[in-house]
Amino acid sequence: MRMLLMGPPGAGKGTQAKVLADRLNIPAVSTGDIFRANVKDETPLGVEAKRYMDAGDYVPDEVTNSMVRDRLSEADAGEGFLLDGYPRTLAQVGTLDGILADHGHKLDAVVALVADIDVLVERMTKRAHIEGRTDDSEEVVRHRQDVYTAETKPLLQVYAERGLLVEVDGVGEIDEVSERVLAALKTVTE
Repeated sequence: MRMLLMGPPGAGKGTQAKVLADRLNIPAVSTGDIFRANVKDETPLGVEAKRYMDAGDYVPDEVTNSMVRDRLSEADAGEGFLLDGYPRTLAQVGTLDGILADHGHKLDAVVALVADIDVLVERMTKRAHIEGRTDDSEEVVRHRQDVYTAETKPLLQVYAERGLLVEVDGVGEIDEVSERVLAALKTVTE
């Protein structure tokens, strides 16, 4: 299975990606995790990415596209993957389509986790205190929600028109949300 996991920041994509990838036996590919690892290691990409992340903005497409192209070319992604955090813009949708076409593949499903913005802001600021994440102050979190609404939410319509989109309530216990996602995937892949 080749799928995207989408939704606003704090909707639980990272948590669900790990659970679902394990259940579906495919690698979870998270652009956020890759960015944070580069920031931690202070790589040139990490230094550049941190500037955008700290402001709540998206890392530029050319950096992100190259990273995703390289990761999806790795052997473990050959039979499928769960992509979390990409695409985030309409331009990236076209790039992802091209990457998949180059490998003779297409997407099987797009799952969008949905949740109320105030719930997400509370969830993310709490996580920021626990994990010491500088990219999750309340001001930055609210800005990230606005950026998502303006730049990424329109992608859901693109995938709905392709018949790939399922929306799933992202609020609840981890296992409850996972079961909702797995049930929703059956409706798209059958």
